[in-house]
This record gives sequence, C-alpha cells and structure tokens, in this order.
Amino acid sequence: MNIESIGLAFALTLLAGLATAVGSAIAFFARRTNVRFLAMSLGFSAGVMIYVSFAELLPAGTAALQATMEQGGRTAAVAALFVGILLVAAIDRLVPLGYNPHEMRMLEDENVAADAPRSQELMRAGLVTAVAITVHNFPEGLATFMSSVEDLRLGLPVAIAVAIHNIPEGIAVSVPVYYATGNRRLAFLLSALSGLAEPLGAALGFALLAGFWSETILGLSLAAVAGIMIFISFDVLLPSAEAYGEHHPTVYALIGGMAVMALSLLLL
Repeated sequence: MNIESIGLAFALTLLAGLATAVGSAIAFFARRTNVRFLAMSLGFSAGVMIYVSFAELLPAGTAALQATMEQGGRTAAVAALFVGILLVAAIDRLVPLGYNPHEMRMLEDENVAADAPRSQELMRAGLVTAVAITVHNFPEGLATFMSSVEDLRLGLPVAIAVAIHNIPEGIAVSVPVYYATGNRRLAFLLSALSGLAEPLGAALGFALLAGFWSETILGLSLAAVAGIMIFISFDVLLPSAEAYGEHHPTVYALIGGMAVMALSLLLL
C-alpha cells in the first residue's frame, strides 16, 4: 500500500458513507418513493457487488494466498470468504428486532406514521435505526476501503454500489426523527453521522492491519471482503429490490450491473 492509494481509498469510502445524507435530503424534498428507480438501482448494485466479489476479489485473494502459502492458499481463501459472510451475519443478528435498517420503508409510509401522536416512538425508531445502521456500516466501510486499496478499478464501482445502498438507509433514519422533532437539521445530522461509520470502519481496519501488512493479510482481507459483499447483496440489496419493484426488472438490473462491471474491468 502507498500513501496515494490509501488516501483515495479513504476518500471513496467517505463519499459512499455520506450517501446516507443524500437519502436524508431526498426525504425532505420527495413526496413519494420512486419505487421502480430504487428497485432497479438496488438490483444493479447487487450485480456489481456479486460480480466483483466472485470474478475479482476472491480470485485475487486466492492468488495472493497461494503465492505465500502454496498448498493451503485456496483453503485459506475459502475460509476467509465465509468468515466475511459470518461477520456480517453476526452483526445483522445484533440489530434489535423491528428496527433492522435492512427492512426499508417508503416515504409515504413514514408520512402516515407522522400523523399519529407518537413523537417519542418515532424518535426512538429513528435513533435506534441510526445506531443499527452505524453498526452495519463498519464492515461495509472496510469492504469499500480494501477493494479500493487493492485496485481503484474495483473500488470505484463498489463505492457507487454501497452509496446507492446507503440512500434508503438515510431516509430510514432522518424521516422518523424529523417528524418526531420537526428539526430538519437534527434529522440530517443523525443521518449523515450514521454514514460516517463507514470511513471509521475503514480506519479501524487499516489501523489493525497496517502494522503487520503482508501478502497473506492482503489475500485474507480480499477474500473476506468478497464474503461481506456477497452477504450484503443476497441479504439486503436483492430482497429490498424485490420488495420495491417487480421480479423481472430486478433480475434485469442485476444482470446489467454484472455486465457493466465486467465491461469496465475489461476496458480499464
């Protein structure tokens, strides 16, 4: 790793995290959710993540491990892949039932809730969702950072995919807080802060790994990041896309994301 690649990786991770603030801004100006566009965007993001995980990150991690571990390289890469999956699954289980940020809601649903005299309940929902999203964003930040450090060609589409995923999460935080308090600034701030967990996750991961960075650590990290993104795609992005839209357009967007990712890697 060099200083320039580290700086660019942190910048991409920060921008991806701040997409929660974009979601917050959209919530204040949009009257209804553009469900078709949101579903297609989430399906496209899933295609990008799945393709880059299986076609680039896992093979790159395997190659790095085989260069240093010889016979055990492939086994270590597969193990790291599932460790990444289990890490995100464990975090997902820690989220309080009923406030999982992956259970996304539409703007109009939140507006209905706002008419009810339950400001304290709405405020609690917004705050707990913000904490839940913050926890979830740590591994996502690490995934964006590690893929960007390895190769900016991989990091940029991953950052875009994560950013798209973060937009509805920003809505989930800001809208309940706004309708509970009437304070747009507070709602926007909490939404943005939840997204800052991504660069923080990248910084913590870098701090833990930088002192003993090696080809082996690189290989394990890339394979684990592939596992993180695969789980996010199948557990979050695709179910959310299906919930917002129709099955076939979601699948078409998924294939489109894979095709665009494949084409960009071939051309760049």
